[in-house]
Amino acid sequence: MKIRLSLLALAGFLSVSTHSVRATTIAENFSSDPASSGWNVYGNSNLFAWNSANQNLEVTWDSSQSNSYFCHPTGTNLTKAVDFMLMFDLRLSDITIGVNPNKPLTYEIAVGFINLKDATGPGFIRGSGYESPNLVEMTYFPNDEYDFGASVGTPMISSDSTYAAGGFADHLELVTNALYRITMVYTADDQTLRTVMTSNNVPFGPVKNAIIGPTFGDFRVDHFGVNSYSDAGQYPGYEGSILAHGIVDNFVVAIPPPVTKITPVIESGTFLLHFRGTTNWLYHLERTTDFQSWSPASAVVAGITGTMTMQDTNPPAGNALYRVQARLP
Repeated sequence: MKIRLSLLALAGFLSVSTHSVRATTIAENFSSDPASSGWNVYGNSNLFAWNSANQNLEVTWDSSQSNSYFCHPTGTNLTKAVDFMLMFDLRLSDITIGVNPNKPLTYEIAVGFINLKDATGPGFIRGSGYESPNLVEMTYFPNDEYDFGASVGTPMISSDSTYAAGGFADHLELVTNALYRITMVYTADDQTLRTVMTSNNVPFGPVKNAIIGPTFGDFRVDHFGVNSYSDAGQYPGYEGSILAHGIVDNFVVAIPPPVTKITPVIESGTFLLHFRGTTNWLYHLERTTDFQSWSPASAVVAGITGTMTMQDTNPPAGNALYRVQARLP
């Protein structure tokens, strides 16, 4: 989406325009080769195969292999200050735990966001539970001999491997050959990740919200896709392993812009810019009179969710072009 607005003052002394703002939407239905649209494999390529006939991605989650990812860049760092949404379809054809006799318990399959540098680094060990920073994902653990029940999770993990609270649904089993649609929506205002699932178009769940607490810090994720984790590094006596096959399809990632609903006005000779902002961003107004350089036209202010107004308190005598800048702290 692209928005561009302009206004010419009735008095003729000032011309104003907002800069372009974009919402990022990435949609993938695998109707064409994903390699040509930004998707990459990191790790073992044998775990992922594009099915051109069925127009989906065939996936093997195999914990005997090294950490492997089929993923696409988000185009920006997502943090707890940024709203975002992830939606995808999942269908499992088979799933077996304890495929390694020395690791007989359950283990996870996962789809979601990673920090590529961290996730592909040698110190990233998902099995330990505390050496896998910067994740926001959907996980599934089948039931095992401890009979805690199959579980779906939506962990948010910070840069120092702190977990958000909640984001869990126990005794929630994913059965083979059912089509699951998972929608995960994170809102920065309340720092909450909400997840809605359907099974064959019927509501499924619920999954508890994941909520960031005061000691969480922050996460930074920059890729999304399918995650197949090694089962190395688990606590002795509680090791699990997994082998599963299925398809994923119809990915949608949406990241709304931090500036929307822009309305420039001139009131009593003063330029005002009304727009909808959001919390956790910092905003300021800039102007140019020659299209060669931009200079600050307002103080930096913390964003709120709702209508914000910025103004040039010392406008130039002639024409000027204005833009609002938004950045993360």
